[in-house]
Amino acid sequence: MAADAEHPADQPTCPSMNGTGLLPPELRAWMVLLAATGTVEQRLRTVVKDTLDVSHDEFLILCLLAEQPGGLRMTRVADLLGRPKTRLTYQIACLQHAGLVTRKSVCGDKRGIEVTLTDKARERLRETSVLLAGTVKQALADSMGDDQRAAMCALVPDLEDDPSGG
Repeated sequence: MAADAEHPADQPTCPSMNGTGLLPPELRAWMVLLAATGTVEQRLRTVVKDTLDVSHDEFLILCLLAEQPGGLRMTRVADLLGRPKTRLTYQIACLQHAGLVTRKSVCGDKRGIEVTLTDKARERLRETSVLLAGTVKQALADSMGDDQRAAMCALVPDLEDDPSGG
């Protein structure tokens, strides 16, 4: 594990957290959110690779599909993730090769492709969800000040709990 992840308290807080600069509250909040997102992504990259053996971007695809009872069109996945369709096609092919998703044509639309999680992917996400959620929770807790953490608790209620389990 990198020293940054091991000693987050040694890291300076996001400059936008103190609210003494030129930014209005909306932009300051956006900067805090970006800093928190960056911290989460950094921490998740290694955990996702070690536990699921997929890239972070492939993990995001799996997460999107995990929230769908059926599947999603590839164009919708690309839109939701803000990814180019050509890049998504490659990532979906990698996930399909790993047995984590299936692709099928959309009935009545020659060009439409729907992607669905396999049972294997659902099981692997179930097995790793506690670890992955803990990683996110710890990264958010480490990257935010008290006010930002209180605001985030409205979205992630368990963030109030001690992420280290102690």
